[in-house]
Amino acid sequence: MLMVEELFGQLGTIDYIAGRQISAADVADADILLVRSVTRVDRALLEGSSVAFVGSATIGTDHVDQAYLAEQGIRFAHAPGCNANAVVQYVLSVLCNLQPDWLNCTVGIVGCGNVGGRLYRTLRSLGVDCRVYDPFLNSADNPDLTDFESLLGADIISVHTPLTTDGEFPTQHLFNTDMLARLSEDSLLINAGRGAVVDNTALLNLLENGSTLRVALDVWEPEPNINGQLLERVLLATPHIAGYSREGKIRGTEMLAEDFYQWREDIGGSVGEIEAASEQTSPVAISGQTLAELILASYDVVDDDRRMREALVVQTAQAAGESFDRLRKEYPQRHEFSHFSAEVTGSSDTETTLKQARLLGFI
Repeated sequence: MLMVEELFGQLGTIDYIAGRQISAADVADADILLVRSVTRVDRALLEGSSVAFVGSATIGTDHVDQAYLAEQGIRFAHAPGCNANAVVQYVLSVLCNLQPDWLNCTVGIVGCGNVGGRLYRTLRSLGVDCRVYDPFLNSADNPDLTDFESLLGADIISVHTPLTTDGEFPTQHLFNTDMLARLSEDSLLINAGRGAVVDNTALLNLLENGSTLRVALDVWEPEPNINGQLLERVLLATPHIAGYSREGKIRGTEMLAEDFYQWREDIGGSVGEIEAASEQTSPVAISGQTLAELILASYDVVDDDRRMREALVVQTAQAAGESFDRLRKEYPQRHEFSHFSAEVTGSSDTETTLKQARLLGFI
């Protein structure tokens, strides 16, 4: 987790432990617990500990038993929207590789919260036709809201809903055998939300039985022990890194620190001096003739796909799971569009391309 020392180091000693290996003994004497999505935070981990604050530098919270934390009076904070720009960059990179005419396609967005909403606004600013399914919104919130059945007919479907198992609109296996079969022929399905929103067994069965559905998966069911046969069938495969930009990680830690110090002040504790986490760096110049070339110059998802396939080829389930986690832990530094200064060269419509690049956040 980036910038932890700068933002929390003044409070005391910081111990770093692998997210899947952390145990109750590790946190018994801790006052603050900072995690990401691979750590299950619940009674089994925290009972009897001195933890008073839990922060997850993630958008999703399905790995945290918030009811237990509230029952114990433990403050919980997470970072909704911290990596939204990075996920949008990921989705656009997928589109540039698998759907070159995406600007003229209909894009269905499942879940229009922090991430899906950012994707929606980005696409609409570029003039892309969008359909949005989010049962927690109404037409006043989003003019392109539609029902799930209508969304299934889109050329491209991008999934950004949290994972829920109860309530009126549970999302676990939202894309089950029946719903997957209803997708338009040759459509593109992208899941950069939560793995279990798409029934991975049903998806594999569909692809093995001759479906022409095209699939890009960043999230899997289950992680990290993903299905190697499904990996072979999807067109682009990545190890849950869609939001892994440097800027997004820093933003996530900043959000946790802001919540922590505000909570500490509210309960009468000393706030102290907080180091600024933001980095001041000069933009990196990139050039291209088209918007797609600029997007891929900033980040090409194919590189992540290649690394994943090379790392997981012909491995046992346990070894593949370890490799999956290692890919995430050792993920190369990646920057969002705002890190780059875009120059359009040799384009037949330089002004339009440059305007589109600015709308994405290029400098």
